[in-house]
Amino acid sequence: MTDQRERPTSSRRAFLSASAAAAATPVLGAGRANAAGRGPRRQAPDRELKAMLREIDPHRIGTTVARLAAFGTRHTLSAQDNPVRGIGAARDWIFERLSAYAAESGGRMTVELQSFVQPPAPRIPVPTRITNVVATLRGDAEPGRVYVVTGHYDSRATDVMDATSDAPGADDDASGVAVIMELARVMATRHTEATIVFAAVAGEEQGLYGSDHLAQQFRDAGADVQAMFSNDIVGTGDAHDGTAADPRTVRLFVEGVPTAETAAEANVRRSVGGENDGPSRQLGRFVRDVAENPQTGMKVRVVWRRDRYLRGSDHISFLLRGYPAARFTEPRENFAHEHQDVRVENGIQYGDLVEYCDFAYIARVARVNGAVLWSLAQAPGTPTGVVIDTTQLTNATTLRWQPGTAADLAGYEVVWRETTAPDWTNAMAVGNVTTVTIDLSKDNVFFGVRALDRSGHRSPVAAPRPSS
Repeated sequence: MTDQRERPTSSRRAFLSASAAAAATPVLGAGRANAAGRGPRRQAPDRELKAMLREIDPHRIGTTVARLAAFGTRHTLSAQDNPVRGIGAARDWIFERLSAYAAESGGRMTVELQSFVQPPAPRIPVPTRITNVVATLRGDAEPGRVYVVTGHYDSRATDVMDATSDAPGADDDASGVAVIMELARVMATRHTEATIVFAAVAGEEQGLYGSDHLAQQFRDAGADVQAMFSNDIVGTGDAHDGTAADPRTVRLFVEGVPTAETAAEANVRRSVGGENDGPSRQLGRFVRDVAENPQTGMKVRVVWRRDRYLRGSDHISFLLRGYPAARFTEPRENFAHEHQDVRVENGIQYGDLVEYCDFAYIARVARVNGAVLWSLAQAPGTPTGVVIDTTQLTNATTLRWQPGTAADLAGYEVVWRETTAPDWTNAMAVGNVTTVTIDLSKDNVFFGVRALDRSGHRSPVAAPRPSS
């Protein structure tokens, strides 16, 4: 950046050159631009997104949470063929409701029961059928680009192997299932450019078995899953423990160093200092950009960890397979209301009961998810093949990337920040090009590239890798 105390000279001015081919062609007038760029602006919700967020209904969400809790237990090892109690009854009800929403989609949404038999394993003593309920809203323009959102519909009591005691699981995780079901309802009648998958997964409490199967199915199919979000324990902003309620905050856990990083990738990361620029970390920045606004009424507290301390949820199944993923959860947990037998002990109510959920809060979390999924699915995909040219020693930085395929692609922005800054502080529009040179040293800042469409939707940022 130019020192404002000195008059810039031609040698200190920023220059920008770009080309859709290998040769660089000057753009932006005489090929010079202010390398300070501008401060990135939050992406405002478009008109359709605003209308969709208004349709998210706390009453419907409350009905979903109460209905799931009324199945008594949804333990993975509970009855699969009882029509009123157990995980089988919950599975069938979720499938019926999602199928009803899909019937209004004009054929764009399909619903399936994705079943498999889990052999004996930790917390699975006998071969057990596990079933995910998966609703897929196919994108119109780029159906192969996929975004996934989940909640887990299994529950547990104090003893993780107790499949018979009441385990209402209202917060953990009927609340997350209510989020994905309400989003499926309001999005079923809308057209998206990319595909969105709404999945109620099972087997989470026993060891992430349902989401592990779902993620592997995507991996086996070579699916281009560009983001995944787990909603797990999103029932209230009030911990009911005497601390101040925080009803306008949701936490988002995002890893830095990728779980699936190879040894070669780790060597590069250590060399360039990319610990805070993995794909999931970029996803966290994107969420705050599109979801903190008056339409959601929420603050997203991004936590730079894969999950809570030494704990985990279904997004880890996707991280293990190299997909960007993150976990939404409420701001402060009450452990008397999680993984507990329903009882009163020493005057304290234990158990994950409906009465401790705040349906208006869950609706706001659903709006956060809705803003993120819509913004992702309507924007161009995250740029691919982004590299920094390292063939020459120079104080300028040349970035290259692969051309995007979105029909309404308008161009790209280059973003950067100081190495000590958590978020992007500068952005520069560079046009619909695939090469750009900026008069800033790659040694001093972190760079990224994101795509824009003609409606102003922006993709998540892709961080560059060194390349010859």
